[in-house]
Amino acid sequence: MFESVETLLAEHEELQVKLSDPAVHANPALSKKLNRRYAELSTIAAAYHRWINSNDDLAAARELAGEDASFAAELPALEQSAHEFEEKLRRLLIPRDPNDGRDVIMEIKGGEGGEESALFAADLFRMYSHYAETKHWKVEVLDKTESDLGGYKDISLAIKGNSTDPAEGVWAHLKYEGGVHRVQRVPVTESQGRIHTSTTGVLVFPEVDEPEEVEIAANDIRIDVFRSSGPGGQSVNTTDSAVRITHLPTGIVVSMQNEKSQIQNREAAMRVLRARILAAQQEQLDEEASAARKSQIRTMDRSERIRTYNFPENRIADHRTGYKAYNLDHVMNGALDPLIESAIQADEEARLSQIGEKED
Repeated sequence: MFESVETLLAEHEELQVKLSDPAVHANPALSKKLNRRYAELSTIAAAYHRWINSNDDLAAARELAGEDASFAAELPALEQSAHEFEEKLRRLLIPRDPNDGRDVIMEIKGGEGGEESALFAADLFRMYSHYAETKHWKVEVLDKTESDLGGYKDISLAIKGNSTDPAEGVWAHLKYEGGVHRVQRVPVTESQGRIHTSTTGVLVFPEVDEPEEVEIAANDIRIDVFRSSGPGGQSVNTTDSAVRITHLPTGIVVSMQNEKSQIQNREAAMRVLRARILAAQQEQLDEEASAARKSQIRTMDRSERIRTYNFPENRIADHRTGYKAYNLDHVMNGALDPLIESAIQADEEARLSQIGEKED
Protein backbone atom coordinates (compact mmCIF):
# COMPACT_ATOMS: atom_id res chain seq x y z
CA MET A 1 0.00 0.00 0.00
CA PHE A 2 2.91 2.36 0.71
CA GLU A 3 4.35 1.96 -2.79
CA SER A 4 2.18 4.86 -3.93
CA VAL A 5 3.77 7.32 -1.50
CA GLU A 6 6.70 8.23 -3.77
CA THR A 7 4.27 9.13 -6.56
CA LEU A 8 2.24 11.26 -4.15
CA LEU A 9 5.36 13.02 -2.87
CA ALA A 10 6.34 13.86 -6.44
CA GLU A 11 2.85 15.23 -7.08
CA HIS A 12 3.15 17.28 -3.87
CA GLU A 13 6.34 18.93 -5.17
CA GLU A 14 4.75 19.60 -8.57
CA LEU A 15 1.77 21.28 -6.94
CA GLN A 16 4.08 23.46 -4.88
CA VAL A 17 5.60 24.78 -8.10
CA LYS A 18 2.19 25.29 -9.75
CA LEU A 19 0.83 27.19 -6.75
CA SER A 20 3.71 29.65 -6.99
CA ASP A 21 2.45 30.67 -10.45
CA PRO A 22 0.31 33.88 -10.30
CA ALA A 23 -1.68 32.65 -13.30
CA VAL A 24 -3.09 29.82 -11.18
CA HIS A 25 -4.47 32.25 -8.61
CA ALA A 26 -6.10 34.27 -11.36
CA ASN A 27 -8.43 31.27 -11.80
CA PRO A 28 -10.29 30.93 -8.44
CA ALA A 29 -11.78 27.50 -9.22
CA LEU A 30 -8.42 26.04 -10.28
CA SER A 31 -6.64 27.65 -7.33
CA LYS A 32 -9.16 26.21 -4.88
CA LYS A 33 -8.89 22.76 -6.44
CA LEU A 34 -5.08 22.72 -6.38
CA ASN A 35 -4.92 24.10 -2.84
CA ARG A 36 -7.22 21.34 -1.60
CA ARG A 37 -5.09 18.66 -3.22
CA TYR A 38 -1.90 20.29 -1.91
CA ALA A 39 -3.28 20.36 1.64
CA GLU A 40 -4.27 16.69 1.38
CA LEU A 41 -0.82 15.68 0.09
CA SER A 42 0.93 17.83 2.70
CA THR A 43 -0.78 15.81 5.42
CA ILE A 44 0.33 12.55 3.74
CA ALA A 45 3.90 13.82 3.29
CA ALA A 46 4.15 14.82 6.96
CA ALA A 47 2.77 11.45 8.10
CA TYR A 48 5.18 9.60 5.80
CA HIS A 49 8.21 11.43 7.18
CA ARG A 50 7.07 10.80 10.76
CA TRP A 51 6.73 7.09 9.91
CA ILE A 52 10.21 6.98 8.33
CA ASN A 53 11.78 8.79 11.31
CA SER A 54 10.04 6.53 13.81
CA ASN A 55 11.37 3.43 12.03
CA ASP A 56 14.87 4.92 11.92
CA ASP A 57 14.71 5.57 15.68
CA LEU A 58 13.46 2.04 16.29
CA ALA A 59 16.23 0.50 14.16
CA ALA A 60 18.89 2.51 15.99
CA ALA A 61 17.51 1.55 19.39
CA ARG A 62 17.46 -2.14 18.46
CA GLU A 63 21.07 -1.94 17.30
CA LEU A 64 22.19 -0.36 20.58
CA ALA A 65 19.92 -2.35 22.89
CA GLY A 66 22.47 -5.13 23.35
CA GLU A 67 25.08 -2.67 24.60
CA ASP A 68 22.92 -0.26 26.62
CA ALA A 69 19.96 -1.30 28.78
CA SER A 70 18.41 2.16 28.50
CA PHE A 71 17.89 1.64 24.77
CA ALA A 72 16.35 -1.77 25.40
CA ALA A 73 13.89 -0.14 27.83
CA GLU A 74 12.80 2.29 25.14
CA LEU A 75 12.00 -0.41 22.57
CA PRO A 76 8.34 -1.08 23.53
CA ALA A 77 7.44 2.61 23.34
CA LEU A 78 9.30 3.08 20.05
CA GLU A 79 7.62 0.00 18.56
CA GLN A 80 4.22 1.29 19.60
CA SER A 81 4.97 4.71 18.17
CA ALA A 82 6.14 3.24 14.84
CA HIS A 83 2.96 1.13 14.65
CA GLU A 84 0.75 4.15 15.31
CA PHE A 85 2.49 6.23 12.64
CA GLU A 86 2.14 3.34 10.19
CA GLU A 87 -1.59 3.03 10.90
CA LYS A 88 -2.05 6.79 10.52
CA LEU A 89 -0.29 6.74 7.16
CA ARG A 90 -2.30 3.71 6.03
CA ARG A 91 -5.57 5.54 6.71
CA LEU A 92 -4.38 8.68 4.93
CA LEU A 93 -3.61 6.62 1.83
CA ILE A 94 -7.21 5.45 1.53
CA PRO A 95 -8.51 7.16 -1.65
CA ARG A 96 -10.40 10.20 -0.45
CA ASP A 97 -13.81 11.30 -1.65
CA PRO A 98 -12.97 14.03 -4.20
CA ASN A 99 -15.78 16.18 -2.82
CA ASP A 100 -14.56 16.15 0.82
CA GLY A 101 -13.22 19.70 0.66
CA ARG A 102 -16.45 21.15 -0.71
CA ASP A 103 -19.06 23.20 1.09
CA VAL A 104 -22.54 21.76 1.52
CA ILE A 105 -26.15 22.36 0.58
CA MET A 106 -28.44 20.76 3.18
CA GLU A 107 -32.20 20.33 3.00
CA ILE A 108 -34.23 19.36 6.07
CA LYS A 109 -37.77 18.24 5.35
CA GLY A 110 -40.67 17.28 7.60
CA GLY A 111 -41.79 13.67 7.18
CA GLU A 112 -44.16 11.40 9.07
CA GLY A 113 -45.65 13.07 12.11
CA GLY A 114 -47.13 16.30 10.79
CA GLU A 115 -46.52 19.27 13.06
CA GLU A 116 -44.22 17.30 15.36
CA SER A 117 -42.02 16.39 12.39
CA ALA A 118 -41.84 20.06 11.40
CA LEU A 119 -40.85 21.01 14.96
CA PHE A 120 -38.11 18.39 14.92
CA ALA A 121 -36.91 19.75 11.57
CA ALA A 122 -36.40 23.08 13.37
CA ASP A 123 -34.53 21.25 16.15
CA LEU A 124 -32.24 19.62 13.58
CA PHE A 125 -31.61 23.00 11.96
CA ARG A 126 -30.52 24.39 15.32
CA MET A 127 -28.40 21.29 16.00
CA TYR A 128 -26.49 21.65 12.73
CA SER A 129 -26.18 25.41 13.24
CA HIS A 130 -24.62 24.88 16.68
CA TYR A 131 -22.31 22.22 15.25
CA ALA A 132 -21.25 24.62 12.49
CA GLU A 133 -20.45 27.23 15.15
CA THR A 134 -18.04 24.81 16.87
CA LYS A 135 -16.24 24.40 13.51
CA HIS A 136 -16.36 28.14 12.75
CA TRP A 137 -18.38 27.41 9.62
CA LYS A 138 -20.89 29.86 8.16
CA VAL A 139 -24.57 28.89 7.84
CA GLU A 140 -26.80 30.65 5.31
CA VAL A 141 -30.54 30.00 5.11
CA LEU A 142 -31.48 29.79 1.44
CA ASP A 143 -35.17 29.02 1.80
CA LYS A 144 -37.68 27.92 4.44
CA THR A 145 -41.34 27.12 4.83
CA GLU A 146 -42.59 27.51 8.39
CA SER A 147 -45.30 25.45 10.04
CA ASP A 148 -48.15 26.81 12.18
CA LEU A 149 -46.32 26.11 15.47
CA GLY A 150 -42.98 27.56 14.43
CA GLY A 151 -41.34 24.46 12.98
CA TYR A 152 -40.18 23.98 9.40
CA LYS A 153 -42.01 22.01 6.76
CA ASP A 154 -38.71 22.34 4.92
CA ILE A 155 -35.58 24.47 5.16
CA SER A 156 -32.57 24.72 2.84
CA LEU A 157 -29.13 25.75 4.07
CA ALA A 158 -25.72 26.49 2.62
CA ILE A 159 -22.88 25.62 5.01
CA LYS A 160 -19.48 27.08 4.16
CA GLY A 161 -16.17 25.91 5.62
CA ASN A 162 -12.90 27.69 6.28
CA SER A 163 -10.12 25.20 5.47
CA THR A 164 -8.34 24.04 2.33
CA ASP A 165 -7.66 20.66 3.96
CA PRO A 166 -10.22 18.15 2.60
CA ALA A 167 -10.12 16.27 5.91
CA GLU A 168 -11.55 19.39 7.55
CA GLY A 169 -14.10 20.01 4.80
CA VAL A 170 -17.81 20.46 5.43
CA TRP A 171 -18.74 17.62 3.06
CA ALA A 172 -16.15 15.34 4.70
CA HIS A 173 -18.15 15.64 7.94
CA LEU A 174 -21.77 16.21 6.94
CA LYS A 175 -22.07 13.76 4.02
CA TYR A 176 -23.03 11.07 6.55
CA GLU A 177 -26.09 13.03 7.73
CA GLY A 178 -28.29 12.27 4.72
CA GLY A 179 -31.23 9.98 5.45
CA VAL A 180 -34.23 9.64 7.77
CA HIS A 181 -33.86 10.91 11.33
CA ARG A 182 -36.38 9.39 13.76
CA VAL A 183 -37.48 11.19 16.92
CA GLN A 184 -39.27 9.65 19.91
CA ARG A 185 -40.77 12.08 22.42
CA VAL A 186 -43.98 13.56 23.78
CA PRO A 187 -45.14 16.15 21.20
CA VAL A 188 -46.31 19.57 22.33
CA THR A 189 -49.63 18.72 20.69
CA GLU A 190 -50.07 15.57 22.83
CA SER A 191 -52.45 16.18 25.77
CA GLN A 192 -52.17 12.66 27.26
CA GLY A 193 -48.39 12.65 27.65
CA ARG A 194 -47.89 9.75 25.24
CA ILE A 195 -44.61 9.23 23.39
CA HIS A 196 -44.91 9.54 19.61
CA THR A 197 -42.50 8.55 16.86
CA SER A 198 -41.97 10.96 13.98
CA THR A 199 -39.45 11.24 11.18
CA THR A 200 -37.63 14.08 9.44
CA GLY A 201 -35.60 13.76 6.26
CA VAL A 202 -32.17 15.28 5.68
CA LEU A 203 -30.60 15.63 2.22
CA VAL A 204 -26.97 16.68 1.85
CA PHE A 205 -25.27 17.72 -1.40
CA PRO A 206 -21.72 18.96 -2.09
CA GLU A 207 -21.93 22.54 -3.32
CA VAL A 208 -20.46 23.45 -6.69
CA ASP A 209 -17.46 25.77 -6.31
CA GLU A 210 -17.96 27.66 -9.54
CA PRO A 211 -21.01 27.71 -11.87
CA GLU A 212 -18.82 26.51 -14.77
CA GLU A 213 -18.27 23.17 -13.00
CA VAL A 214 -21.81 22.08 -13.80
CA GLU A 215 -22.90 23.38 -17.17
CA ILE A 216 -26.63 24.05 -17.45
CA ALA A 217 -27.82 25.06 -20.89
CA ALA A 218 -30.57 27.67 -21.04
CA ASN A 219 -32.71 25.29 -23.08
CA ASP A 220 -32.40 22.62 -20.37
CA ILE A 221 -34.30 24.56 -17.72
CA ARG A 222 -37.82 25.92 -17.32
CA ILE A 223 -38.27 28.85 -14.93
CA ASP A 224 -41.67 29.62 -13.41
CA VAL A 225 -42.41 32.54 -11.11
CA PHE A 226 -45.25 32.62 -8.63
CA ARG A 227 -46.49 34.39 -5.53
CA SER A 228 -44.81 33.45 -2.27
CA SER A 229 -46.91 31.86 0.47
CA GLY A 230 -46.67 31.74 4.23
CA PRO A 231 -45.15 34.27 6.66
CA GLY A 232 -43.14 37.12 5.27
CA GLY A 233 -45.25 40.24 5.06
CA GLN A 234 -47.08 42.03 2.32
CA SER A 235 -44.08 42.54 0.01
CA VAL A 236 -43.38 38.80 -0.06
CA ASN A 237 -46.92 37.51 -0.37
CA THR A 238 -48.25 39.96 -2.99
CA THR A 239 -45.49 39.88 -5.61
CA ASP A 240 -44.35 37.16 -8.01
CA SER A 241 -40.96 36.81 -6.30
CA ALA A 242 -40.93 33.04 -5.79
CA VAL A 243 -39.05 30.97 -8.37
CA ARG A 244 -39.36 27.36 -9.48
CA ILE A 245 -36.65 25.94 -11.76
CA THR A 246 -37.10 22.59 -13.51
CA HIS A 247 -34.07 20.87 -15.01
CA LEU A 248 -35.63 19.09 -17.97
CA PRO A 249 -32.96 16.39 -18.63
CA THR A 250 -33.05 15.08 -15.03
CA GLY A 251 -36.49 16.21 -13.83
CA ILE A 252 -34.93 17.91 -10.79
CA VAL A 253 -37.16 20.71 -9.47
CA VAL A 254 -36.02 23.46 -7.09
CA SER A 255 -38.29 26.16 -5.62
CA MET A 256 -37.20 29.24 -3.66
CA GLN A 257 -39.33 31.94 -2.05
CA ASN A 258 -37.33 33.10 0.95
CA GLU A 259 -36.15 36.42 -0.49
CA LYS A 260 -38.25 39.38 -1.56
CA SER A 261 -36.27 39.61 -4.79
CA GLN A 262 -37.01 37.27 -7.68
CA ILE A 263 -33.35 37.59 -8.75
CA GLN A 264 -32.09 36.48 -5.31
CA ASN A 265 -34.48 33.54 -5.26
CA ARG A 266 -33.36 32.54 -8.74
CA GLU A 267 -29.67 32.66 -7.72
CA ALA A 268 -30.36 30.55 -4.63
CA ALA A 269 -32.36 28.05 -6.69
CA MET A 270 -29.53 27.73 -9.21
CA ARG A 271 -27.05 27.02 -6.39
CA VAL A 272 -29.22 24.20 -5.11
CA LEU A 273 -29.89 22.91 -8.63
CA ARG A 274 -26.17 22.70 -9.45
CA ALA A 275 -25.52 20.87 -6.17
CA ARG A 276 -28.29 18.36 -6.90
CA ILE A 277 -27.03 17.76 -10.44
CA LEU A 278 -23.48 17.25 -9.17
CA ALA A 279 -24.80 14.76 -6.58
CA ALA A 280 -26.80 12.93 -9.25
CA GLN A 281 -23.70 12.65 -11.42
CA GLN A 282 -21.71 11.29 -8.46
CA GLU A 283 -24.49 8.85 -7.62
CA GLN A 284 -24.33 7.50 -11.16
CA LEU A 285 -20.56 7.04 -10.87
CA ASP A 286 -21.06 5.22 -7.55
CA GLU A 287 -23.61 2.93 -9.17
CA GLU A 288 -21.12 2.10 -11.90
CA ALA A 289 -18.44 1.38 -9.29
CA SER A 290 -20.70 -0.75 -7.09
CA ALA A 291 -17.90 -2.14 -4.94
CA ALA A 292 -16.82 1.33 -3.90
CA ARG A 293 -20.41 2.30 -3.22
CA LYS A 294 -20.97 -0.69 -0.95
CA SER A 295 -17.82 0.10 1.01
CA GLN A 296 -19.10 3.46 2.19
CA ILE A 297 -21.15 4.01 5.32
CA ARG A 298 -22.71 7.03 3.60
CA THR A 299 -25.97 5.86 2.14
CA MET A 300 -27.35 6.99 -1.19
CA ASP A 301 -30.77 5.70 -0.13
CA ARG A 302 -32.57 8.79 1.12
CA SER A 303 -35.34 6.67 2.65
CA GLU A 304 -32.98 4.81 5.00
CA ARG A 305 -33.46 5.43 8.72
CA ILE A 306 -30.01 6.37 9.96
CA ARG A 307 -30.52 7.64 13.51
CA THR A 308 -32.96 7.68 16.44
CA TYR A 309 -33.30 10.55 18.91
CA ASN A 310 -35.04 9.25 22.05
CA PHE A 311 -35.82 12.21 24.30
CA PRO A 312 -37.36 10.37 27.32
CA GLU A 313 -34.18 8.28 27.65
CA ASN A 314 -31.86 11.12 26.55
CA ARG A 315 -30.48 8.53 24.07
CA ILE A 316 -28.97 8.96 20.62
CA ALA A 317 -28.35 5.92 18.41
CA ASP A 318 -26.82 5.60 14.94
CA HIS A 319 -28.18 2.51 13.21
CA ARG A 320 -25.34 2.27 10.67
CA THR A 321 -22.37 2.29 13.04
CA GLY A 322 -23.92 0.97 16.25
CA TYR A 323 -22.96 4.16 18.10
CA LYS A 324 -25.13 4.81 21.16
CA ALA A 325 -24.89 7.41 23.93
CA TYR A 326 -27.10 8.94 26.60
CA ASN A 327 -26.24 12.58 25.99
CA LEU A 328 -28.96 13.60 23.53
CA ASP A 329 -29.26 16.99 25.21
CA HIS A 330 -25.62 17.73 24.30
CA VAL A 331 -26.04 16.37 20.77
CA MET A 332 -29.00 18.67 20.13
CA ASN A 333 -26.74 21.55 21.18
CA GLY A 334 -24.23 20.66 18.48
CA ALA A 335 -22.03 17.98 20.10
CA LEU A 336 -22.01 15.86 16.94
CA ASP A 337 -18.30 15.02 16.74
CA PRO A 338 -18.49 11.51 18.31
CA LEU A 339 -21.40 10.55 16.04
CA ILE A 340 -19.71 11.81 12.90
CA GLU A 341 -16.37 10.31 13.90
CA SER A 342 -18.03 6.91 14.30
CA ALA A 343 -19.30 7.17 10.71
CA ILE A 344 -15.88 8.27 9.40
CA GLN A 345 -14.15 5.38 11.18
CA ALA A 346 -16.70 2.83 9.95
CA ASP A 347 -16.27 4.11 6.41
CA GLU A 348 -12.46 3.91 6.67
CA GLU A 349 -12.56 0.40 8.12
CA ALA A 350 -14.80 -0.80 5.28
CA ARG A 351 -12.56 0.71 2.63
CA LEU A 352 -9.37 -0.58 4.31
CA SER A 353 -10.91 -4.03 4.31
CA GLN A 354 -11.74 -3.72 0.63
CA ILE A 355 -8.18 -2.62 -0.17
CA GLY A 356 -6.86 -5.60 1.80
CA GLU A 357 -9.04 -7.96 -0.21
CA LYS A 358 -7.71 -6.52 -3.47
CA GLU A 359 -4.10 -6.88 -2.30
CA ASP A 360 -4.73 -10.54 -1.35
